[in-house]
Amino acid sequence: MGERAFTGKAPDSFDFEAIIYEKNDGRATITFNRPQVLNAINHQVLSELNIAFKDASWDDSVAVVILTGSGERAFCTGADLKEQKQFLERPRDYWKWMGDFIECHERLRNLGKPTVARLNGIVVGGGNEFNMSCDLALAADDIYIRQVGTSHGSVALAGATQFLPLIVGDRRAREILLLNEEIPAPKATEWGLINWAVPRNELDAKVDELVDKLKAKLPEKTRYTKQQLNFWRDLSWHTTIGHGRDWLAIHNTSPETWEGVRSFSEKRSADYDEIRRRWAEDDAPEWPDGEKPEVDF
Repeated sequence: MGERAFTGKAPDSFDFEAIIYEKNDGRATITFNRPQVLNAINHQVLSELNIAFKDASWDDSVAVVILTGSGERAFCTGADLKEQKQFLERPRDYWKWMGDFIECHERLRNLGKPTVARLNGIVVGGGNEFNMSCDLALAADDIYIRQVGTSHGSVALAGATQFLPLIVGDRRAREILLLNEEIPAPKATEWGLINWAVPRNELDAKVDELVDKLKAKLPEKTRYTKQQLNFWRDLSWHTTIGHGRDWLAIHNTSPETWEGVRSFSEKRSADYDEIRRRWAEDDAPEWPDGEKPEVDF
């Protein structure tokens, strides 16, 4: 027989730059590797993650997949807003970017193997959606989790709006998504958003313990258990994500998104009062800076 096609490859054969990919002793560890921007996600991250997730899924020597971040400051802080600026000009390109983001989560949730989020630092926005796409999560007890969409000009519809009600309940999901407040790791554990919060110096030992427990299970039965457990997430995801992708692309040109990106670049809070004034006074709030095109109807 020829070389086996449907199996994994050596991690160093991929030449990844935006992530670190390692495999040893029955586990694959995938690390967001952009610590200089708090492990924010750009398109290169998504492209490399999709390749790594597929490889880990196909590699029969891998029993468990760990997802984590470089350094100690951040697990992942969501989309890289410097990259996102271009989509203000070309929202049709955001639709393409979002397609790769969706594919990433589809692959992560459907690896057929247990996945563990190792939360080594803060978890913000889309970073929490990666956390929730994993089966289990453990965190250093000094980190926090936060959604920021309604503060920063987006909607957390790539997992958070779908999965938070399932994970923490409807009222807490609304609190997280509407208030955008920090959730310290102990509270996240109490709410069921993560499974364990441990002192930072015990984080890796806890990961090792969890990997050993998951390896001591039958692989086919584990895979199908995941398939069944995914039912409610799959139902909510597939009934919302397609039109959510289009909605985000269209509304990438909205004044609220412009203000969110501008305020981030200028290191200030968004001017919520001005936006609400324009709404209240009918001062063209649907148009950037209130400048409507001149059109004769």
